[in-house]
Amino acid sequence: MSANARPEMSREYRSALVNGKRWENFKVRNGDIVITTSYKAGTTWMQGICAALVFQAPEPPVPQDALSPWLDANFGPIDDVLARLEGLQSRRYIKTHLPLDGIKFFDESKYIFVGRDGKDVWMSMWNHWHNMNPEVIEGLNNAPDREGPPLMHAPDDIGPAFDEWLTRGSFPWENDGYPFWSHLYHARSWWNYRHLPNILMVHFEDLLSDTDAEMRRISEFLEIPVEEDVWPSLVEGVSFKSMKSNAAKMAPGATEGVWKDTSNFFHKGTNKRWQGVLTDDQVAAYDTLALNELGPELAQWLEFGGRID
Repeated sequence: MSANARPEMSREYRSALVNGKRWENFKVRNGDIVITTSYKAGTTWMQGICAALVFQAPEPPVPQDALSPWLDANFGPIDDVLARLEGLQSRRYIKTHLPLDGIKFFDESKYIFVGRDGKDVWMSMWNHWHNMNPEVIEGLNNAPDREGPPLMHAPDDIGPAFDEWLTRGSFPWENDGYPFWSHLYHARSWWNYRHLPNILMVHFEDLLSDTDAEMRRISEFLEIPVEEDVWPSLVEGVSFKSMKSNAAKMAPGATEGVWKDTSNFFHKGTNKRWQGVLTDDQVAAYDTLALNELGPELAQWLEFGGRID
């Protein structure tokens, strides 16, 4: 990849959940923060961290739903979402779950990619999927402008569901990820442009092992000075315990009735829960796929983390 290469929007992602065209009329501001994961890799945690840094407070002044929309989600009329973003006076932090080839790229924005081992992502998604209210899934699938794959209701048996997630894509250019989208393709799309100065690669495991250090790194990237007198309260405010106890404010969709149990959106916040759930053959199949799709360097990083400067 040339050091001068610049990302371009070259794929159209449309399904019951996502629509990349919702970025078309987005008006960027200098310093906008875009948080990106495939899903269940620490998106909401990073939103909490960005809120703490932007507002210099342990929690945002209003629910995250009002501050940090998932712009490419088929939730709510796009004109309303864009109007809400336009009305914000604070520095904006927005989330996307699309690969880099599915959104507009702005030099004025700061992009934070959060990576996580796909096996951990799957376990977190399994809980997330089962926690969605069935009527929300039906509403997404029956939306008048829906195109592309519908979202299945969560099945009962995790084994066959994992096998399908691992071997079937939702879009022609993906080999895995059904009925969502490919965690691996998403990671590769951002990894290929990690050399750009406005993209920061962060890993869930590094956030777990040293939240303070990673938050300082993020703060430096966002050009937000660290105020040592309030810093401990910011780190504590984004702990799993704090965010779970404040789920009505911190969880996405908390104000829109998306979840059966809003507090259960913050389920465990740990890794390796796949051990004893996935079979040895399934673990080996995932590891082989990750190596083939990502190459050894990215496969290693996505599984274990490690700072990328």
